[in-house]
This record gives sequence, C-alpha cells and structure tokens, in this order.
Amino acid sequence: MKERLQKLMAQANIGSRRASETLIEQGRVTLNGVVATLGDKADPEVDVIEVDGERLKFDQRKMYIMVNKPQNVLTSSVAHHDDDRRTIFEFVPFEAEHLFTIGRLDADSEGMVVLTNDGELANKLTHPRYRHTKVYRVVVEGLPTAETVDRWQRGVYLEEDGMTAPCLVEITKGGHDQSTLRVVMTEGKKRQIRRVASLLGHPVHQLKRVQIGMLEMGDLKPGEWRELTSAEVQRLSQRAPEAKAILQIRPAPSTRTDASDRPLRPRAGDLRDRPPRRDGDDRPRRPRSFDENAASSDRPRRPYGERSSSSD
Repeated sequence: MKERLQKLMAQANIGSRRASETLIEQGRVTLNGVVATLGDKADPEVDVIEVDGERLKFDQRKMYIMVNKPQNVLTSSVAHHDDDRRTIFEFVPFEAEHLFTIGRLDADSEGMVVLTNDGELANKLTHPRYRHTKVYRVVVEGLPTAETVDRWQRGVYLEEDGMTAPCLVEITKGGHDQSTLRVVMTEGKKRQIRRVASLLGHPVHQLKRVQIGMLEMGDLKPGEWRELTSAEVQRLSQRAPEAKAILQIRPAPSTRTDASDRPLRPRAGDLRDRPPRRDGDDRPRRPRSFDENAASSDRPRRPYGERSSSSD
C-alpha cells in the first residue's frame, strides 16, 4: 500500500513528519533513485526510499529517553559554529541513533525533554492541532494580579507570532518580590512564556518544564537521563486533565493590545476615521444605518387618520 513519503519516514524513525518534509524539500530524499518531492507516495515493500544515500529501515527499535536538561544547554542536535555550549544529545550515549526532541526548550530554561526515534509519536505530541499539554514551573518577578492572570490565560498578542492560545496559569506561591506559577500550555511559540511574562510586567527568573502529557519528570537530576517504560510512554501520550479546562477559556480578541488592554490601532468607526464637522455644527452626530435610511424613504405611508392594526 502506497503512503506519503513523510509518513513512511516518520515510521522509519527518521524524524517527525514536519522534519521529514524539510528533508524532502532539501532534496536529500530519493525514491527509486530519483529525487523525491512533497506529495510523492511509495510502498516500502516495493520501492527504494533513501535519505542521504541510506535506505530506510522499518525494523528499528523504538527508543524513548527522558532527560532533565540543565540551563545553558541547547536542544538542537548541533550547535552553531561560534557557539561552544553543549547540546542535549551529548548527555546520552546514543549517537548512532536517529533521535530528535519532543518539546524543545530554550537554552536559559531547564527541565524535561524527551528524545525519541518514534516520528509518529513525536508528531502527535508536538503538532498544535493535537493540543497536547506541557506543564511548567515558572518563577516571575512580583505578584501578578487576578486581572493579569486572566489576560495571560485568555491570550496575549506577540510581535511576529500573533495571539497566543489559551492556557492555564495558577499562582502556587505568591510574594511581593517574586511568585511561583504553574503554567499549562498546548502550544509552544518561541520563548513564549518569557515573552508573555515580560509583556505583562513580570519577567521570568526561572523556567522549568516538569511534565509532558500525564508523565511527570520526577526526581531526575539536571543532566541525568533514563529510558521510559511502556507504561510511561502511554502516560506521555495522554493529555493532562487541564486540557478540557483550557478548551473552556474564552480567547481574547485577536487584536494587538498594550498594558491597559486597549487597542493600539483605531477600531473601525473610531472618531478619527469620521469626516470633520462643519464649522459651528455642535449637534451630536449619530450615523444612520442603511436600514434606517431605507426605512425613511421606502416605507409605505398610512393615510391620515388611519389607526395601526398593532396593539399596544
């Protein structure tokens, strides 16, 4: 049976479907000796699929490794040429395996990262349409008000990324100087928590991911790793109960707002968009709708003295 190449590549543990699509676009995938393109389909029992000249294998052992990522460590597989920071793959002894991350973290953050060669699972846990949950413990400056927490939960406008999706924010420990929050999210824009917290006036002091799906990191120390059991992989695949509560949150309007929650751009019908009044005209102006104009000109008039058939 023929299936799309990116799906077969994910099944062969090359990467997630999106990562596989990137490899196809880069011209690194061939189908029966011909450079493949997006949309191509193949039957792995008949066709020869190669990535960088190596034929796909569909019998590799699936691996699921949990790592407690320390601060100042990259989740990318290779650092930039001028970056001497370590990558998370240097903490595990599986260099020959096709491993990739479930749940990326920026270098300044720490906590739970899962490495796997299971492309299908990675797609389900990372693609936004599946709304999979990730839980963070966040220490911020100051004590957010109830109004601030509500704004965070309903969504905040971020430059270049638009509105954030609804999430759950709970203050677990409040203080005048700093507070600890529990944040449950179903999406992960670039440095999203840090950007939102700073925008709302509470910069992040510490950010740690503690849970993906129903699987908690537990007492794993920074830099330590271990393979997950089949039961833990099952919990990893399940969304946290908070996912239902997030669906009940009314999203904020999809408009750019400042700290006072007022639009920065004039809305349609703003006074600045209306034509100037004539000199000496101080009467209040109420624009007439199309229906009112039509009613005044097209409504049939009753003869003088005739009573209306409607009752008061």
